[in-house]
Amino acid sequence: MVSSLTASTSGLILLIRFVREVFPLVDRELACWQDYAATHGMRELSEQALASIHAKKFHCQGGSVYSLYKGIPTGDFVRLVVALQTISDYLDNLCDRAGIADEAAFRQLHLAMTDALDPDRPISDYYAAYPYKDDGGYLPALVTTCRREIAKLPSYRLVKPEALRQAGLYSELQTYKHLDPLVREQKMLTWINPHLLHYPGITAWEFAAATGSTLGLFMLCAAAHKPNLTASEAETIGHAYFPWINGLHILLDYFIDEAEDRQGGDLNFVSYYGSSQEILSRLTLFVHQARSQANSLPETAFVRTVVDGLLAMYLSDPKTAPPTERAIRDSLLHSAGWYPRLMYGLCRLLRKRHML
Repeated sequence: MVSSLTASTSGLILLIRFVREVFPLVDRELACWQDYAATHGMRELSEQALASIHAKKFHCQGGSVYSLYKGIPTGDFVRLVVALQTISDYLDNLCDRAGIADEAAFRQLHLAMTDALDPDRPISDYYAAYPYKDDGGYLPALVTTCRREIAKLPSYRLVKPEALRQAGLYSELQTYKHLDPLVREQKMLTWINPHLLHYPGITAWEFAAATGSTLGLFMLCAAAHKPNLTASEAETIGHAYFPWINGLHILLDYFIDEAEDRQGGDLNFVSYYGSSQEILSRLTLFVHQARSQANSLPETAFVRTVVDGLLAMYLSDPKTAPPTERAIRDSLLHSAGWYPRLMYGLCRLLRKRHML
């Protein structure tokens, strides 16, 4: 257990380093991938790659906070996070923005997620079932970059099973959630319901949310940098992140997008709650559980800062300004305490300066 003051002091130092040191490294890595995408492959795939980098940069920024985990070479780990998150964001665009709804194609594309985390398996033909195929080597290059950085992690063998499990669940989610609205809900429930036997405290859509986060993957890889990591520590990290910290991450993401998704007819897990009171109640539960789980992990101050940072980053988004969303936002911040509120204020400042 770490004291509130110690966690807060450590967190503020972490935030300063995050903005000053890590953001420029993320920019540098993304610029390299942007140049690659702009000069390789067919137009249809190049455009989706560039669009994902442009629109989803903040995913790479957020995930790269794990490059500040104790003892990690920051530059190397930023390279891993950016490559893995860029795979995720690029594939999301291929499934969501190209006018295609093919389950076999989506499943094949997402082999890139598990290939990236398993250097022992051969590189797959990711576009085998997809109508566009020539990306100029962009996706295999991202996968290879992840593998190269993973090879530097001395304890990766201990976290690999859980990393592949979470990446597999993530890939299944992405395979089903982008299908035709007439079939996707039933397909998802058929996939999710057997898993709920192991997670009795959450709903089907909360489980789906937990599968949609890459934060657990980043934490597992960060922990694998520790030469004397134990199997017990790896297991504890897996349980802490899935479903609670991962779930909080994606539920907050869907919370701020709920009104927009409702208008566009897009799938949104928060929309399955029956009322704004239920949204607040369930988000409050996930905040409580995520912070409690953080207290059980090594480097507690770091993980607590990440959890509180999720609240600050998402709740500072302008999409929380309408009355219903604002009421939920203010209640969550009030119950979370003064430190998340301080981080919230800092995130608002970063947004005003267009740094988030």
